[in-house]
Amino acid sequence: MTGDLIPGAPGALAPSTVDADLVVSLDGVGVKRSGTALVQDVDWRVELDERWVVLGPNGAGKTTLLNLAAGRLYPTSGVAHVLGERIGRTDVNELRTRIGLSTATLAERIPADERVTDVVVTAAWSVVGRWRESYDRTDEVRAVALLRQLGVGHLADRAYGTLSEGERKRVQIARALMTDPELLLLDEPAAGLDLGAREDLVARLAELAYDPDAPAMVLVTHHVEEIPPGFTHALLLREGGVVAQGLLADVLTADNLSKAFGLPLVVTRSGDRWAARAA
Repeated sequence: MTGDLIPGAPGALAPSTVDADLVVSLDGVGVKRSGTALVQDVDWRVELDERWVVLGPNGAGKTTLLNLAAGRLYPTSGVAHVLGERIGRTDVNELRTRIGLSTATLAERIPADERVTDVVVTAAWSVVGRWRESYDRTDEVRAVALLRQLGVGHLADRAYGTLSEGERKRVQIARALMTDPELLLLDEPAAGLDLGAREDLVARLAELAYDPDAPAMVLVTHHVEEIPPGFTHALLLREGGVVAQGLLADVLTADNLSKAFGLPLVVTRSGDRWAARAA
């Protein structure tokens, strides 16, 4: 058997097919840990050209859903396909090379003294912290180009630990893009940023969202204010279940968001940006 088997997965690996236009396909998916349902009965489809935001309060199941889409978690019930492969019946090590992932857990593993360019380039080997692996000149060039695209090219030779939180977040996204992924997953990329850093990051992500050559994207957040222009769809979660999903403008209503967050909300829209406050 090749690859590592996610806990709870069937023992045999076998090929599986799904609609080629679907990047993520979840059918009746649930995840339980220690008898607690983290997500339950979730149906969800992400297509090639879509940019999704996943919203909900703490404990709603957002990160669990992202880990399913990243091939890092196996569903307890239902069927999950990612990039045409059924989770639990494919080599997840190979699958993960096709997915760009930025999470706080991954960021915590980056050595503080690592050169910024190396933080990005090591994604080519799916490692954190450069050691003895070798990289082509083209890898270095791509890493620097991605840093420039995210507005941190001038920091290429700095130590990662000397960067501001906003600069680190942009470096992490550059790393997630290093392997030219087919799916980009961002878990709360604006968390902990001040207003200026948040707005800069939102603008960078908007540029990426509008790029027709960019991969399908899924962004997890608690706040509608952090949704970049160019995002097309939304999924609202509460207590592991789906409150609403579909086109962004159809889903981000006061009624839906109030149900998701458990209190009456007023939702406003100015151009391509959203805001919400207590009613």
